[in-house]
Amino acid sequence: MKKYISFFRLRLVTGLQYRTAALAGMATQFFWGFMEIMVFHAFYEADPAAYPMTMEATASYVWLQQALLAFFGAWMFEGEIFDIINNGNLAYELCRPIHIYDMWFARSIALRLSRAALRCIPILTVAAFLPKGYGLELPASAQAFFWFIVSLSLGLLVMISLNMLVYVASLFTISGDGLKILFCSVVEVLSGQIIPLPFFPEHVQRILELNPFASTGNVPFRIYSGNLSGQQMYRAILVQFIWLIVLNVVGRMIGARGERRAVVQGG
Repeated sequence: MKKYISFFRLRLVTGLQYRTAALAGMATQFFWGFMEIMVFHAFYEADPAAYPMTMEATASYVWLQQALLAFFGAWMFEGEIFDIINNGNLAYELCRPIHIYDMWFARSIALRLSRAALRCIPILTVAAFLPKGYGLELPASAQAFFWFIVSLSLGLLVMISLNMLVYVASLFTISGDGLKILFCSVVEVLSGQIIPLPFFPEHVQRILELNPFASTGNVPFRIYSGNLSGQQMYRAILVQFIWLIVLNVVGRMIGARGERRAVVQGG
């Protein structure tokens, strides 16, 4: 366990050094967040009765999504892992007394935590002072905030588990670029990153809520805003937990098989 904690700490410290990139990212996220909220406002004013979420809940959802983009961004892969697979350095990884899946998982957690730590506080602070309906509201209740933290942690681990499937699947290919593009396209649509899931037709929404991608940011953001509560909230968190177990079991099986059949390129 100590060696994996060391990998985690090393990657976390390295990620915290990219402050200039974080500032550029915050500027982009502020612009994108304002643009999204203005679009949602236009639809809300056209027919408030047909709106599936309150405007306050929608604005909170958008700002949480922007502040925690590093947690749930589908494109947030660790390029070094793909480089290790592609340039032949995987041979060195296989010689180390470590489990590759666990090491990559620890590095992925550190990468997302370090990037979120540099961006989320400034974004949430500014969003909290914006006018009602445009800014971040307080959580619906203390209980909602507690379950938000629980769901946020599960959602982060589910997202990383999905990333791990792409990493280990890349062990069977010459290049992982195709897998990354396909993965990002699917996740952005099915996880609510482009359009929150409550805006989908009800029968489609019931299906989408059961897929693993919806168990990432969709659940904690809706819990925080009060759009998801009661039995529906507990059910969504249970689905997150189930997907976390399933994805890790499948990922470890594919990873173990990939390690045995890996063909080292280059080197």
